[in-house]
Amino acid sequence: MSIVNHKDKRTGVTYVYESESYWDKEKKQPRSKRILIGKIDEATGEVIPTGKSGRKKASAGAPASDKEPGSPITDQVRLLSEKDKEIRILKAENRSLLREKKEILKALETLFQKLKD
Repeated sequence: MSIVNHKDKRTGVTYVYESESYWDKEKKQPRSKRILIGKIDEATGEVIPTGKSGRKKASAGAPASDKEPGSPITDQVRLLSEKDKEIRILKAENRSLLREKKEILKALETLFQKLKD
């Protein structure tokens, strides 16, 4: 099993699925079955459960701190979400550094041309 993120291009919402691969004996091909877990909140990066299984609420009298720890799947999704956020940050930093590198090279070339003349 694996966790799959799929972004809907029309709405911009990223959905999280649990994907399980299996062998289809009739077609003699691998197939996969996906089960919707929820969608990712863009602001926090957390998974918001959707569908029937996601609509279960904690008992009204239970405070938030007394909730049970998340399921392994939810923990994996949260971890993957955090990793994706970190990757986006690192990619942005990389783009910034590449831009800075280009500017420095351009300045060095200009300086070299002035010294050469």
